[in-house]
This record gives sequence, C-alpha cells and structure tokens, in this order.
Amino acid sequence: MDVLLLSRFQFAITIFYHFLFVPITLGLVILVACMETQYARTLNPLYKRMADFWGKIFSINFVLGVVTGLTMEFQFGTNWSEYSKYMGDIFGSPLAIEAFVAFFLESTFMGIWLFSKEKLSPKMRAFCIWMVALGTNISALWIITANGFMQHPVGYVIRNGRAEINDFGAIVTNPYAWHIFAHTVVGSFIAGAFLVLGISSYHLLRKKEVAFFQKSFKFALILAVLAATATPFIGHESGINAAKMQPAKAAAMEAVWDSTNSLPFNIIQIPEPGKEKNFEALSIPKIGSFLYTSNFNGHVTGLKDIPKNERPNVPLVFYSFRIMVVLGLFFLAITWIGMFLYRKGKLLNAKWFLRTMIWSIPLPIVAINVGWIVSEVGRQPWTVWGLMKTADSVSPISSSQIMFSLISLVLFYTILLVGELYLIVKFAKKGPALLEVAAEEGSTHVS
Repeated sequence: MDVLLLSRFQFAITIFYHFLFVPITLGLVILVACMETQYARTLNPLYKRMADFWGKIFSINFVLGVVTGLTMEFQFGTNWSEYSKYMGDIFGSPLAIEAFVAFFLESTFMGIWLFSKEKLSPKMRAFCIWMVALGTNISALWIITANGFMQHPVGYVIRNGRAEINDFGAIVTNPYAWHIFAHTVVGSFIAGAFLVLGISSYHLLRKKEVAFFQKSFKFALILAVLAATATPFIGHESGINAAKMQPAKAAAMEAVWDSTNSLPFNIIQIPEPGKEKNFEALSIPKIGSFLYTSNFNGHVTGLKDIPKNERPNVPLVFYSFRIMVVLGLFFLAITWIGMFLYRKGKLLNAKWFLRTMIWSIPLPIVAINVGWIVSEVGRQPWTVWGLMKTADSVSPISSSQIMFSLISLVLFYTILLVGELYLIVKFAKKGPALLEVAAEEGSTHVS
C-alpha cells in the first residue's frame, strides 16, 4: 500500500470515528434545549428530569466528539502537507473561525450548563444549552464551509503557486457548502431523535418510567418527523447541485455511462464498470433526469464523456448512494407510522414498532456516513475540484510512518468508542433513576 492510499485510508478512518459522535451531538442538543425550555416555561419537574437525563448522554457524546475532532485536524499537517501549503490560506480561515468563535461559544456555555446548572435559574439553564446548540451548529457550518470550497472552489485567486482568498463573501455564501450543511444538519437531527426514540422504546417495552419516556418519545418523534420529511426535498436539491457542479459525481451516483436526455430511473441496476454499462430492470422513464435537473427531459452527463483518470470509484459511490436513499425512505415511513401510533394512543401496545426503533438507533449514523462517502469519494481524484488532485496533496513521508500512526489511531479510537458505548448503554438501561441516585449520594458525601 503506497503513501497516498494509506493517507486516504487513515483520514477516512478518522472521519468515520468522528462522525459516529457528531451527528448525535447536533441532534440531541436540540432536544435537550427544548426540554430545558419547557421546564423554564412550566416549572414542571418532569422536564428538568428529562433535560438532566438526556443531557448526561449528550455530555458523554460531546466530549468524545471533541477529542476525535482534534486528532483529525492534525492530519492536514502530517499527511496532507502539500495540500496545506497550496490551500492553507483558504482552508485555514474557516477552521480558525470555527475554533475561536463556535468552539469557544459551545465549550464555555457547555461548562456553565454542565457544572453550574443546579445553581442557575430555569431560564438561564435554557439559555446556556441553547448557546451550546448554536455553537455546535455554527461549528458544523464553518467546517462544511471549508469542505464546500473543496467541492466547488469560489472566491479565490492563484498567486505565487498557491490559492489565496480574494472574496471571502463568496466562500461564505458558496451554494455547495450550504447544500451540504442543510443535508448534514437535518440528517443529524434524525440521528439524535432516533437515539432518544430507541432508548425510550426500550423502557416503554418494559413499562418503566412510562410518563418520563413517553414524553421523551414525543419530543424526539416530532423532531424526527420534521427532519425525515424534509430530507427527501433537501436531498433532491443536493443531487441537482451535484449534477451542475460535479457531473462526474452525479454520473457515478446513478452509474450513468452515456450522456443523455430524458434519463430513466432504474429500480434494479447493477453497474459493470469494466464494460462501462449496467444490468438494468424495472425502468421508470424520465425520472432520472428529473432527479438531477428538475426537468423530465433534462440532460445528464455520462461517465464516457469524462476522462477515465478523472472518474470516481463508481460502484462505491453508486451503492453508498443507494443505501442512503433507502434508509432515508425508511426514516420517513417509520417516523410517520410512529406519529400515527402515538396520536391514536396505540404506541405502548405496538411492541413490534418499539423493537424496531431500538434496532434502528444506529441507522441514521450509517446513512450519514455513506452520504459522506458519496460526497468525498465522488469528488475523487480531486482534493479541490478542478484545482488540485489528491495525488498531489499528500505529504512526502514513508508508508511505515503512516502505518504506525494508523494502527495507533484505530486502537485509540476503538477504546474511546467502547468506553462511550459502555457509558451510554449503562445510563440508557438504568434510566433517570441512576442519575438521581448518584446525585443524592454525591450530595450526602459532601454534607
């Protein structure tokens, strides 16, 4: 394995581990903030218990998300130094703003909310956690702004052999970045909501703390229904955007080999890259063109019109895209079924549904990660679309150096992941009672 492949693999592993935590953080913090807001409005102690319990799980996830994110950024200097030299002026600016604005905002108010919330008024508790929610989403925005430039370069000039900013406003308003941001954040809302739905379902099946977990289920279900319903429309706009700005990626998503108008959509399709064709069955006329152009007769560029050395890995992009779409449709269906059962008062008796929600907890994380495979592998062989290829971005280091850091990274991250899963499962199974017992023991010990 050469330096390029090992460096790509290491960065992919890092991103994968990091994105096991980030989506839950982005989604769960919104629910905790809504619970705190309800407590501030009503002074009902049930909402305080909910915010404390789900906030504990959020806190565990938040800490590990920060740890994995820090390691990821170091790789731009260790594994991708040529990219950093060429793109540092542009890529560094959004990341610096993310660190000095978003990270300090979320970490400061996270500390206040976490360690001083019993001393705060209900309104101040709610304010602090909403500031954490704002900070996490601003953080996501700036990181995706940096990634958006890699997908669709804007607002730059080439000077002295490197890319430099000449229009910061264009970088901030980059349409590609905003499409990615909307898609990522809404998907994260589903991830956070499904965690709460799954844990609540576990306790509702056992008829434990029914009032607590039924109310928690309602909060998460509302967010899940809204996010799952919005996702197909946001995804459609993202597909249109990809077809306009990265035709190779769009062609790989549907394995389109020949440029054509009125592209059909094949329900059954198996790409055969070696033959530059597909096995196809059950075609729906013109739907393919509509999905990528919003026009049933729209033109879609085929892979045969793109040089072979500028095509992404078609099977990987194609199947990842299919998995994401199928899961998105599942989220849409299961959340509306849940809403029907809840409104009809049949939720507690629908054991099949509650069991389904327990097993569905990891599925939004899977959907988000395969979505990022589509986004990042679909951009290959470019690090920065049309400007810099990945082969030109890697550091001049040896394979043995990368192998050492890769093995160390996997071991370290796996330990962190096992630790997080142990803590979350422990708290999730015991419910809010465990947290309250620990708090009582702590106060007794202090007194």
